[in-house]
Amino acid sequence: MFTRIGAAAYKADLNNTIALCSALANPQNNFKTIHIAGTNGKGSVSHFMSSILQEAGYKTGLYTSPHLLDFRERIKINGQMVSKDFVIQFTKKIKPLIEKIEPSFFEVTVAMAFEYFAKQKVDIAVIETGLGGRLDSTNIINPILSIITNISYDHQNLLGNTLQEIAGEKAGIIKEKTPVVIGKTQPEIKAVFDNKAKEKNADIYFADEYYSPLDIKYKNGLLETEYTDKQKNKIIHLKSALVGKYQEENIITVLKSSEILNSEGFSLTDSIIQNGIENVLKNTGFMGRWQVLQNNPLVVCDIAHNEAGLRVVFEQAQSLKYSTLHIVFGMVKDKDVSKAITLLPKNATYYFCQPALPRALEVNSLYTFAKEDGLQGSAHDTVKKALDAAIAKAIPDDFILITGSAFVVAEALEAWQEKHS
Repeated sequence: MFTRIGAAAYKADLNNTIALCSALANPQNNFKTIHIAGTNGKGSVSHFMSSILQEAGYKTGLYTSPHLLDFRERIKINGQMVSKDFVIQFTKKIKPLIEKIEPSFFEVTVAMAFEYFAKQKVDIAVIETGLGGRLDSTNIINPILSIITNISYDHQNLLGNTLQEIAGEKAGIIKEKTPVVIGKTQPEIKAVFDNKAKEKNADIYFADEYYSPLDIKYKNGLLETEYTDKQKNKIIHLKSALVGKYQEENIITVLKSSEILNSEGFSLTDSIIQNGIENVLKNTGFMGRWQVLQNNPLVVCDIAHNEAGLRVVFEQAQSLKYSTLHIVFGMVKDKDVSKAITLLPKNATYYFCQPALPRALEVNSLYTFAKEDGLQGSAHDTVKKALDAAIAKAIPDDFILITGSAFVVAEALEAWQEKHS
């Protein structure tokens, strides 16, 4: 399982997924799809798109990864997780095939999602890539729209050491004569996408050429944002239930993507788009992105786990008013630890920890790195102990941030739910 052990479990070809889906009579061909890749933001964009389509009355499948508390979070229809019974019956049915071709956990999950969406006759499914794009197990679909969010350094051991190489892998989801929306114009890799789109005869749209953010503020538990629609020269007012400041970039991607879907025959009015963005949590059950667990003290968790993701999360943390910043922090060992440490705010008290999986970075190594960089804090052998220590120390005016890995957030959420259930 890539989740647990990392690169050793990654299979860089589509053969197993093709074999699994062929044995199931290619369920992925029975419904329309939107395919989403990118380094950061693809989870948020996937959930926004699903929420908007639900608001428009479409029966909408959503496939994402990783899960935080329950495996079934990965496969949803209109915000409802796949049933336990379907997971069990599907696994029983294809067990002989699993033993024969030895697919990865992710490959089996992709086939399961496609089979479920086909059996449930969804109108459309939003499919998020797991890792990369070109060789990702999800890349056997023929979507009506491809979306690529921003590109930054992550999984270099598998995707390449330069932004151009990483972008090339993500660009692998661009299909013949299929429109593609690029969330952010990054001059150093723009040509990678332009060239791939030209090769595939695909219309390409850079979302930030059409929309730009004007104003952003946090009010009544929502992120209130304003954008300029550069084509129509009008101002768009939106409220988002996902309140990380970094969502403004994702929302621009969603606005352009919704516009393209309308040209493909969908009916996504301005009010449907507004409601979809505002009701994203209610419609999809999304977790782990600047998720506020409580106030006084403010407790927030965010699954940021690479350089670009951590940078924006810490920028937002630094912009808030509080007495003391407490950070519960752990990582997995295939991330760039030395780079992450340089991003950690110096004016915080740290509670270093390690999630319970073989891929976790050993907490004493993390603690040693941090001390060498002048950070103050303590080491804890579980996420729960680190969170408990932070809560015990924090006063009502303080801020507790839990971040560094999806697995740290998952264990923190589990501990939080147990404590508050």
